[in-house]
Amino acid sequence: MTRRSVPIVDRVTDAFFALDTDFRFTYVNDRAETLLKRSRAELIGRVMWDEFPQTVETQFPDGFHRAMDEQVPVSFEIYHAQLETWFEAQAYPSEDGLSVYMRDVTDRKSQETTLAQHAAVVEAVHDGIATLDRNREIVTVNTAMEEFLGSDRDELVGEHVEIVPELAAIDDDDAIEIGRAITDVDIGTAETRTVEAPFTDADGTDRMGEFRFVPIEDDTATVAVVVRDVTDQYEYERIAASLHEITRWLLESDDRQEICAIAVHAGSDLLDLPISGVWLLEQEQGYLEPVAGTAGAHDEFGGLPRFHPNEGLVWEVFEAGDVERFDDLEAVDGLYNPETPIRSEIIAPIGTHGVIMTGSLEPHQFDETDVELVSTLAENTRAALDRAARERVLRERTSELERQTERLEGIADVLSNDLKRQLKSVANGLTVDSETDWEFPLEEQSIDGRERGADDPSNDWEFPLAENSVVETLDRAERLIDDVREFARNASTVRSRSRVRLDRVIEEAATASRLEENAVFVERAATLRADPDRLIYLLETAFDDVAARANAESVAVRVGLTGIDEPGQSRGFFIEDDAPENPPVATDQLLDPTTEYHAAIDGLGLTLVRAIAEAHDWNLEIETEDTVGTRIDVRGVMTLEARE
Repeated sequence: MTRRSVPIVDRVTDAFFALDTDFRFTYVNDRAETLLKRSRAELIGRVMWDEFPQTVETQFPDGFHRAMDEQVPVSFEIYHAQLETWFEAQAYPSEDGLSVYMRDVTDRKSQETTLAQHAAVVEAVHDGIATLDRNREIVTVNTAMEEFLGSDRDELVGEHVEIVPELAAIDDDDAIEIGRAITDVDIGTAETRTVEAPFTDADGTDRMGEFRFVPIEDDTATVAVVVRDVTDQYEYERIAASLHEITRWLLESDDRQEICAIAVHAGSDLLDLPISGVWLLEQEQGYLEPVAGTAGAHDEFGGLPRFHPNEGLVWEVFEAGDVERFDDLEAVDGLYNPETPIRSEIIAPIGTHGVIMTGSLEPHQFDETDVELVSTLAENTRAALDRAARERVLRERTSELERQTERLEGIADVLSNDLKRQLKSVANGLTVDSETDWEFPLEEQSIDGRERGADDPSNDWEFPLAENSVVETLDRAERLIDDVREFARNASTVRSRSRVRLDRVIEEAATASRLEENAVFVERAATLRADPDRLIYLLETAFDDVAARANAESVAVRVGLTGIDEPGQSRGFFIEDDAPENPPVATDQLLDPTTEYHAAIDGLGLTLVRAIAEAHDWNLEIETEDTVGTRIDVRGVMTLEARE
């Protein structure tokens, strides 16, 4: 190198340095000083490998020795770890040594790395991607786009974008909209555009696609097309919208079976769940009763089973209260029917009402989307059943309040008239005749007891309000008031039912009643589901009615079961007594507490018994013997079971 050439080399933008045949620095320009982070004074005359020992492990030695030995130019790229810089090195040999040009290409390498990463990502994504130039010709496509169109990239690159709607069977209107979107993005009218259009995939299946167009900065391409298959999302949104419409149908009905039928048919038609059913909890029996099923379920099984407590997965899920998906029932323990042809299923609780279940003959047929949709259907069904139950209770409560209002008005008359009659009777020192309602007027008695009516049966007179009479009257009045209070606080309302021993509640009721000890004989022990408190009150009231009709005479009461050993007969129990007086026979009299029946002073009697029985959905019948004795039959007790 000559001195006259130095100023020119100093002016070049690339780093430049010269080495002699021993690889000693003979020249370093300004840019090289900057890149190598050394001054000329520090480098001139020094051997490159001594000053930069780390380069011995790089391509520098091989490249420079080759250029020197073979006298040929060499070019290579190298990363300088200490400087954290990529260099492009070019060495030109001469007889005196080497002239080396070095260019910092870190930015270019970073860009290339980024592009390579982007290309890898583009190839890896499931979305189809293509780039277009200003002539709307395809520049690049990824593998997903090849699969999407069913064509190789060699067949696509260079073709006009119109080939995409043609291969995907996109209709003309949507193809025109796609063309407009490309133009809007290309000329800058819109930053991005998205078009949804149905298409046919390479397998001939109808799908829904989302075509997204974005601008790109590239030497050749100007617009990128991203195609995403949104069929599942589109179908989910369509089904979700339809479920909202079905919810409206569900909420318009107040019939439980109709609500469940709508639910299963919606699952069959809308969600493509042909084997589905709904089971509701039978409150008295305590099992899950099938109330609605699809045609596919009936065709497959010939009917849906009933699930008792701790029977199968359905009961387990109902008790747990969470939706469950079973992908392969062959790998699940505790099946109700181990031989079932169902291989996968979803079971969703409908609140505390029951469950909805859908199944498939193939394993792994349901995904999280199916679980979410079935859960939504179950929740909508629950809301409809809740509403139906509230309206039914409201109607029944309104009707009951109307009946209670009429009854309480009559009861008020009983309370007033019977207490008035009883007090009047005591005040006159006479007992009221229940048939004639005859009483001796107080006015006809003299103060000294010497002047009385002609028909006075006795000349020995006592002040009528003796302590025993008053206590007995007040006691009887208090019992009547208790019954009125019981009736007024909805005696016909039944709380949660539980399984009770009939013989034990009979014993408890008999002890609390006014019957003599051991007056009640129970023929056979049994169990049933009932509100324990209300059942005891029913029995106690019935026993008190017997005691009132016994007129202080000894009486025997027999309690037995009916329908247990008689197939086809309604199950229940009876209370039979031998009291000398019978209650009114007419049904309407039993429901009317204003009946002229002197035992009413002891309480509402059989009026209350019937109210509590009907609240349990049982029937009450009265049979009176021609001579002596009364039998009260309580029928329709479906949960009654005999015990040894």
